[in-house]
Amino acid sequence: MADLRRSLAINFVASTGISLMQFALNVVLARLLSPSEIGIFSMAVVFVNIAHIFRDFGVGSYIQREPELTPEKLRSAIGVLFTSSWLIAGLMYLAAGWIAAWLKEPQAEPLMHVLAIGFLFIPFGSVTNSLLVRELAADKQAIIVIAAMVSYCVSCLCFALLGLGTMSLAWANLVNVVVTALMSIPYRPKGMPWLPSFRRWGSVTNYSSGALLSNCVTAVNNAVPDVLLGKIGSARLVGLLSRANSTVSLFSYVAGTTVTYGALSYLSQAHHRGESLVPTLSRANALLTGIGWPALALTALFGHDIVLALYGEKWLGCVPAILPITIAAATGMMSHYIPTALMAIGRPYLGAMPVLVTMAARIGLGIALFDGSLASFAWAFCLATLAAAPVTFYQQRRELGFSFRAMLASLSSSAQVTIACVGGGALLRLLLPATLTGTPVLCIMLVPLALIWYLALRLTGHELVHEVHRLGGQLKARVFNARPVSSN
Repeated sequence: MADLRRSLAINFVASTGISLMQFALNVVLARLLSPSEIGIFSMAVVFVNIAHIFRDFGVGSYIQREPELTPEKLRSAIGVLFTSSWLIAGLMYLAAGWIAAWLKEPQAEPLMHVLAIGFLFIPFGSVTNSLLVRELAADKQAIIVIAAMVSYCVSCLCFALLGLGTMSLAWANLVNVVVTALMSIPYRPKGMPWLPSFRRWGSVTNYSSGALLSNCVTAVNNAVPDVLLGKIGSARLVGLLSRANSTVSLFSYVAGTTVTYGALSYLSQAHHRGESLVPTLSRANALLTGIGWPALALTALFGHDIVLALYGEKWLGCVPAILPITIAAATGMMSHYIPTALMAIGRPYLGAMPVLVTMAARIGLGIALFDGSLASFAWAFCLATLAAAPVTFYQQRRELGFSFRAMLASLSSSAQVTIACVGGGALLRLLLPATLTGTPVLCIMLVPLALIWYLALRLTGHELVHEVHRLGGQLKARVFNARPVSSN
């Protein structure tokens, strides 16, 4: 637990810094690129995200979960990964023209070509990354990802300023992948084999095929909004939807990968020891929603001000989609760790079932309820998420012994904290002049809302109180220890 806490702390600092860089980049790009240019990239990249699932073939999850990872098993995993990655790279490059024609966006073809080239370099860094997660070596990972993100941000801005438009994002992505591969070389774990093996793939593929199914369905489900809206709507609406999603994902930008870092390895080890995962899942739910739910609720409350402050007036068209997206995100947060827990107990394929229900509901409701507005499309997807939630609740009770009542008990304090934050935020907003919008509102609200959140944690006895106090104590100790000792 001590190693996990240390790794989580390092990961949080690193991922927060990376997220802030990425967020700042998005703010700048919103002024350099048009909604249509960003929309075209969003539509093209959904196919790349699906290809990433097949490229990985569940090998990353296998490396993190396998109880005894021998050199021979690792060589087999490397062989599977390189074969799948390079095969997918070739197929995606050849299919670029067809995808661009299907999307009716010719600019998508060169985008796909550049993104496909990146698949050739990804395996060189992804195996090392999975091993570092397994060993909770967050410090080494932080150096790699920070270097890669700095390279991505700098190159993306340079390409955009040179007038490359939507291609700026593709070329910057390639720079990111190459830098990640190069930076991973010095941090390869000791004993990691260099050469792949093309024998004994059974131990890898038996588990990976289940993880592949779940990950693939998830990727397709994530791709549905941009692709479907692009077909029945326009590239501009896709760009606005992307910006609405970015606004709702502000909490994810701040938290980064910390909310899932090491979760698969930690839960797998507990399962191998024969321990129940329910206490861990209950606590994880409480900690995640104690921060995430208030953040989502306040994002919905101040959506207009956030969009105006960060992206400018030309993006205000995305505001009507923020509320339904936050409701969907809050619903998904209730069972955020269930797919990971199913992987930990060796049943990754079960995670595909609720996603399939969500995907079918998204397509059906998206087509049925779309009236040409972004809001109607967003509400259709919100209803799809709510419709699929009972499937996940049933799975967690049946497979993990985590009952719906126990889940609600773990979330009750977070719900009270969220209500307090929304009530306080709404009251404070009423006290401000209606003409005051954007950045001034957010700056004025920041400290009072943080105090309301902390007081609500204290009054409800939320589990986050102990973590906040622990973090505060550590920071205080570091500050006082860093002070120079007086000679007197």
